[in-house]
Amino acid sequence: MKILVLILFACSYAWQMGLTLLKARSKNNPIPENVADVYDEETYKKWKAYQSEKVRFAFVTHTVTFVIELVLLAFNLHAAFAGLFPDNWWMQMFAVVLLEAVSGLLMIPFSFYNTMRIEEKYGFNKASIKTFWADQVKEFIIGMVIMIAVASTLGGLHLWLGDWVIVAFAAALFVMILLISFLFPYLSRIFNKFTPLEDGELKEKLIALLESHGFKVRAVQVMDASRRTTKSNAYFAGFGKTKTIVLFDTLVESMTPDEICAVFAHEMGHGLHKDTLKNQILTFIQLAIIAVMAWLVLRTPEFFTDFGFKGTNYGFAVLLILQVGMAFLMPLWSLLTNWYSRRAEYAADAQAVKEGYGESLISALKKLHKENLADLSPSPLLIKLDYSHPTLSQRIAAIRGDSPETNA
Repeated sequence: MKILVLILFACSYAWQMGLTLLKARSKNNPIPENVADVYDEETYKKWKAYQSEKVRFAFVTHTVTFVIELVLLAFNLHAAFAGLFPDNWWMQMFAVVLLEAVSGLLMIPFSFYNTMRIEEKYGFNKASIKTFWADQVKEFIIGMVIMIAVASTLGGLHLWLGDWVIVAFAAALFVMILLISFLFPYLSRIFNKFTPLEDGELKEKLIALLESHGFKVRAVQVMDASRRTTKSNAYFAGFGKTKTIVLFDTLVESMTPDEICAVFAHEMGHGLHKDTLKNQILTFIQLAIIAVMAWLVLRTPEFFTDFGFKGTNYGFAVLLILQVGMAFLMPLWSLLTNWYSRRAEYAADAQAVKEGYGESLISALKKLHKENLADLSPSPLLIKLDYSHPTLSQRIAAIRGDSPETNA
């Protein structure tokens, strides 16, 4: 089983390298005519330089991450580290989770270089060194808590229910995801500050837009994203018909009220088309696949003994499921989910057009792509394999009715 695991792990690395190579080649593709005005000559040179640096950085980080995990697996270091802890299932599980978290700290210098050097160089980073390190501490703690919760749930359910873990674990993971989604507005406050949007044209238009379709607006808030980045975004928070609108302060500063309303008409389209519910169904299917993997791993002692363990280790089981099994299967799964997501994006854009914000959406999308130095002409193969959204050119063509093809 050890050889099988290492082969699957190597295949996942090869896949990531293949996608990165496609991204590297995309920078030489011609820019479609309908987006030729997004970058001027100077900004286009800046984009090519940024793209080159990000691709080189991705090659390095993927390789370093692969080598670290390969060494841990090949030399049975998880079992050796667990041997330093008391011989009960929970402490043995905790040992593996702790080792994974500590090994992840080796990637912090790369994260620092990406944030404080590359993103800083191209004008995106606004985070201070203090903010960067505070975020690292928070992410470490939250990551540890989540992994311990998942591994503890798997262990507890397996010891209690045996083979019925295949059903219970999928249900438990789904409940965890719903809980995290429910807590997301509160967790966000660990990293950012939120203030109410001041009264005026923008607030009135946003509330009127949502209320015209039966949504109730709990609040319209502005998030201090500019503490960390110049990039813009916005999102809804909340379940059902009651929503909180969250705007990045960078978005408020860079776009007109109509452009921001266009972005939210698009997001409202997702709500009207029940895309969140459909995504939850896809998520549950994915969790069911994870549960089947858990059942297979826990029924196969060689998955543990071949890596130096005396018996079942639930932390190592989660590691095998997520970093090996799912990493190997995700490319196939993503072909389906990305295809569906791209269709949903076209439909949400169509809702913005229906609300009378078609041209405003185009101008907003152009601004977002320019601000984020996005790739305007990725290769068609890369789109099908890795893109959850259509390209800007494809979206503009669909908005203006220039192309009947909306299922790319």
